[in-house]
Amino acid sequence: MVKGKIWTLKTMFDGKVQTSNFELVEEEVSDKLKDGEFLTEALHWTVDPYMRSSETGLLVPGQCMPGEQISKVIASKSPSHPVGSVVRAFSGWRTHTLVSNEQAQGIGRIPEMSDLPLSLALGTMGMTGMTAYFGFLELCQPKEGDTVLVNGAAGAVGSLVGQIAKIKGCKVVGCAGTDDKCKWLKELGFDEVFNYKKVDLSEALKAAAPDGFDCFFDNIGADFTATALKHMKQFGRVSICGQMSVYNNKELPRAEYPFMLILGKQLKVEGFNVMRWYPRWAEGEKVMAQWIKEGKIKYKETITKGFRNMPNAFIGLFDGANTGKAIVTA
Repeated sequence: MVKGKIWTLKTMFDGKVQTSNFELVEEEVSDKLKDGEFLTEALHWTVDPYMRSSETGLLVPGQCMPGEQISKVIASKSPSHPVGSVVRAFSGWRTHTLVSNEQAQGIGRIPEMSDLPLSLALGTMGMTGMTAYFGFLELCQPKEGDTVLVNGAAGAVGSLVGQIAKIKGCKVVGCAGTDDKCKWLKELGFDEVFNYKKVDLSEALKAAAPDGFDCFFDNIGADFTATALKHMKQFGRVSICGQMSVYNNKELPRAEYPFMLILGKQLKVEGFNVMRWYPRWAEGEKVMAQWIKEGKIKYKETITKGFRNMPNAFIGLFDGANTGKAIVTA
């Protein structure tokens, strides 16, 4: 037996996420393998805002918190997953995982990383990068010369969306919640940036794009979205990626009624789950890797050391503690 550890959801979230919502427990994982089975030990874990939402159906009190990890095979009777190989799997917040022959079919491959850090397979080269790549390009359909608005722009997804928009020849406006984050956005090539905590939002949007926005990639939701819609051009495209501003709310906010604006401006507004493009992830991963190598995409990771600190890293997402992708490493 191997002694592993898992973070379980002790109580369902009610308002702001607390460390008391989680419980660290030990579990014994068998190392007596059957044919086709293999045992993994985690190297890196991701924490993401979607883990907060009960709408995913993934949150069950007493069960392991959901999420992807990068792990190394430490014992194996699977010819396709020999000892020493590295895999990407939706194994959750746990240190060790016994993978059956049937489960092995769902174990994700690691994209071609070359000399890039393995942790990028959970970020720029993983679900985060694919969220930015497909969620922006497929739904916003940017054209050269378009003006693009990205909120939550210093986060894992937003920072990539802004850079992809620049690659496509767009003018990019981004906002973040600290001056340091805004400075980083300028370093990434954003044309206009502002600290949304220090401005009147409507005035800042008007100053950044007097003629309005062609595309809006929304990570925040609620009042920000209601205001931004007023600054869209006719036939603008809006990609709804997240609702960071309301995940910790006990009740949904009463934002302004948006449909008259959507109708009057003939907007296309669409929400998405990145898994709809999962069959095409290899395509996106290849392009993102090439852009990184060419220096067109820059990334930043906020790394928390130690599995014991998973809850704190997760809570930090909602306090704006991370710049770029939040990763926990063993």
